[in-house]
Amino acid sequence: MTIRQVMVPRSRRIERKAAQMTFTIDKVNPGVPTAEEALWKAIPILSDLVNDSHFLASHVLPLIEILAEDWYVAYRHDDPEHSYSVQIFVWPPGSATRVHDHSSWGAFCCVVGSILEERYERLDDGSLPDHARLKKLWKLEWRREDEISTVLPGDEGIHRVGNPTEEPAISVHLYGPRLGEIDGRDYDPSENYVCDRPQDRWGQVT
Repeated sequence: MTIRQVMVPRSRRIERKAAQMTFTIDKVNPGVPTAEEALWKAIPILSDLVNDSHFLASHVLPLIEILAEDWYVAYRHDDPEHSYSVQIFVWPPGSATRVHDHSSWGAFCCVVGSILEERYERLDDGSLPDHARLKKLWKLEWRREDEISTVLPGDEGIHRVGNPTEEPAISVHLYGPRLGEIDGRDYDPSENYVCDRPQDRWGQVT
């Protein structure tokens, strides 16, 4: 799974990584792989990407000097066949997402600074509309030297991610294809509330 770096221009290296992602994720098993199978195959690909010095130099390090008040996606590459999406998130100090889930599997690795992830468990059976009772399972601070965090679709990946520190942070994310008509769900644990998120923050309707 290692990509040769000798005599390959930087742009070609990025293209070859994209081709590798498509092949690995689509060919886990004949037919369509389950979310869990695809996720475990994607982990070493993301690890390889975030350890590529050329990728970091061209796509990550220039973002450190950009000032912003809230988190944002600074780079996004969506596979034309919708088998994966690579996204680079920038986390200014004090920024954080809502508690949310995804309709796809996902994995992320912090590459600059540190980010805090809170993971939740859903306690109700989902039978009541707009109602969800959550319990916080754990919270972890992720740094460059730590492992990769993963989520499965729906209730198996409810979390909140943010940067409570005074320094900016950057993370690289790899998502699989959406498994439903919505992007995911947003939660308010203080009100036991949940609602569908029909599109992502950047206006891409599912």
